[in-house]
Amino acid sequence: MATALVIENDPTDDPRRLGEWLTEAGLELRVLRPYAGDDLPADLAGYAALVVLGGEQSAYPAADGTPGAPWFPVTEGLLRKAVRHRVPTLGVCLGAQLLATAHAGEVARSASGPEVGPGVVGKRDAADADPLFRYVPLIPDVLQWHVDEITELPRGATLLAASTRYPHQAFRLGDRAWGLQFHIECDTAMIADWSTGSTLLAELGYDPELVVAACDAVMVDVEEVWQPFAARFAALALGELDVATPPRPTLPLIGH
Repeated sequence: MATALVIENDPTDDPRRLGEWLTEAGLELRVLRPYAGDDLPADLAGYAALVVLGGEQSAYPAADGTPGAPWFPVTEGLLRKAVRHRVPTLGVCLGAQLLATAHAGEVARSASGPEVGPGVVGKRDAADADPLFRYVPLIPDVLQWHVDEITELPRGATLLAASTRYPHQAFRLGDRAWGLQFHIECDTAMIADWSTGSTLLAELGYDPELVVAACDAVMVDVEEVWQPFAARFAALALGELDVATPPRPTLPLIGH
């Protein structure tokens, strides 16, 4: 059975629904928790895919050069190896930011302020030729919870989705690595855990109960979009998905 390496950066952000969707699609998951002392491997030998989840840390180093977490340099090294060796890769929120910084992209505290709760993003034209995003609706529902953003994509990255305040919501590096600024793994219980005693919500003046209720109201819509997306990612890792670019439709010439 093909195995995906899942790096869990924070105990409050486990694979949850994303993990269920990937296992239902045929992938076995090996979840490593470096914050709890798990050692990350030096390479991805034996793994069919790499998934890097979110967390409260920052992808960029502190002013003194200290990384956002002690294991981030190793994680970034694995992300570079994954792209180089075309190992199917998915970064979610912090994971997407690490995918960017690992390839000379830039991440910073968002000048637009935090983005929290349910929202939508808009697909870019390039998504029509993407093996995973081509089947995503034009304006899909997503869940947001971040204060940092990718301010500059890595050179050669393909922008797949954007929003008004945050232009880099989803991107692809090479042909098998995707970064999602938003969350697709959350269930309502996870959002409730994040909301309980949240200083971020307090600073924003948001009622935690209303945030949880708003997120819960779109859970079905999020699943309808991102469960098939996760299944396509698993199929790619299993060698069951053709990644050839489909021909773009063309209009007939006038008179023909």
